[in-house]
Amino acid sequence: MKYLKIVFLFLCSFAFIASSNDFAPNPDTAPGMATVKKKKQRNVIFILTDDHRFDYMGFTGKVPWLETPNMDKLAAEGAYLPNAFVTTSLCSPSRASILTGQFSHAHTIVDNQAPDPGNLTYFPQHLEKAGYQTGFFGKWHMGSHGDEPQPGFTHWESFPGQGVYYNPTLNINGKRVAYKDSTYITDLLTEHAVDWLDKRDKEKPFFMYLSHKAVHAGFQPARRHKGRYKGNKIALPATYDQTKTGKYRDLKWPQWVADQRISWHGVDYMYHDNKDFHAMVVDYCETLLGVDESVGTVMDYLEKEGLDESTLVIYMGDNGFSWGEHGLIDKRHFYEESVKVPLLVRCPELFEGGIRPEQMVQNIDIGPTVLAEAGVKQPENMPGVSFIPILTGDTSAPSRKEIFYEYYWEYDFPMTPTVFGMRTDQYKYMKYQGIWDRNELYDLKNDPDEMYNLIADPDKQDIAKEMSTAIYDWLEETNGMQIPLKRTVKYRFGDYKHKNEH
Repeated sequence: MKYLKIVFLFLCSFAFIASSNDFAPNPDTAPGMATVKKKKQRNVIFILTDDHRFDYMGFTGKVPWLETPNMDKLAAEGAYLPNAFVTTSLCSPSRASILTGQFSHAHTIVDNQAPDPGNLTYFPQHLEKAGYQTGFFGKWHMGSHGDEPQPGFTHWESFPGQGVYYNPTLNINGKRVAYKDSTYITDLLTEHAVDWLDKRDKEKPFFMYLSHKAVHAGFQPARRHKGRYKGNKIALPATYDQTKTGKYRDLKWPQWVADQRISWHGVDYMYHDNKDFHAMVVDYCETLLGVDESVGTVMDYLEKEGLDESTLVIYMGDNGFSWGEHGLIDKRHFYEESVKVPLLVRCPELFEGGIRPEQMVQNIDIGPTVLAEAGVKQPENMPGVSFIPILTGDTSAPSRKEIFYEYYWEYDFPMTPTVFGMRTDQYKYMKYQGIWDRNELYDLKNDPDEMYNLIADPDKQDIAKEMSTAIYDWLEETNGMQIPLKRTVKYRFGDYKHKNEH
């Protein structure tokens, strides 16, 4: 009898172990989730930067004097996806789309002031339920939120709003700690992130979200990088002068683009100041050097710990940034340099490095990608897809044929109109709302600079109609036919023409 009991206990233990290895933890409390067949729970590091455009890295050659050795190495050993896009080119909406896997009209954080509606689920919450230890370090800046710890993260370090480059105060798990002595935010966040990795529970998988303030405007490089590129200049883009010379009319650009040249986001009145254009680009590039070193520090730690082969590392920007294209700076608009973001991915255990897939991906794909690698079923309210099949060459996986874009007019920056857009591999269509102006249609294969607006060409009318119809179809299918409004009673921050007017 004693022998039979031992056998019975052994068989029960074996069954439990087999069950634990074959299936993910049951996420009963996660909306839209279900038990799924599980693979190895992969460690993931997601590094997000602010306003880093897709081609400002050394290996792209866009800026010949810019050096980013660690990003270059990440691309050489992994993948660079040159056609990565955001759904809204603005900090808070993009960050909310990354965390929820939803479009802006679905999560309703449509600008930098719109509050969290209180009904959102962030994908790290699903990771927590699946047994992950999760750490957040840096800029949250999602709507009107401050620095308070957010759901989905077992460890939390953040600051309110845009934060500062020097001498920040961090909210560390609910307790605020002030740093002095010229403490540089990029270095501090990196140091704390690596320290958390080093002290983590080695028996559990981890997800780390390192969210830098850099390279947001008000550019301030680390002291060791200040002056590195002093006096350097960039080649002005092909569309830099047209709104100054008047040629934009012949090119059929909208009038709002010309009007914005002398606004907060225009090259002739950048941030309402007569700044030197090239000097500002230099500050931007020097500030980026600290981020590049941060990437190197994280990768060095993974290599030292023997985690560099199996860990999925994703580097991304929250939106792009124009440097003179169409006479504009900053983001919000649907031109390529504003909506494209850098996307570098590395995981030697999954795919060979040195690849540059041309397929289009979006920020709503981050959550599905991470969840897939964690063995967690993707919630039904996430329209994105994992981009791992693109990296592994799996041609049976669905490939995105188009991306959709939305940006909603902001009270503080009335110069940029609401726009809904669609982009395929060849054409881009921009449909404006609430403004007496023309729409835009570009043939990206033959006109990558988006110079010649084809919206009035007789032989392009069918294309414009088809893309416009597709935009409405997308909005209807995703409950986006209503623009979320917020109360705003204050002076307009960016409106220099109407100061002290509500």
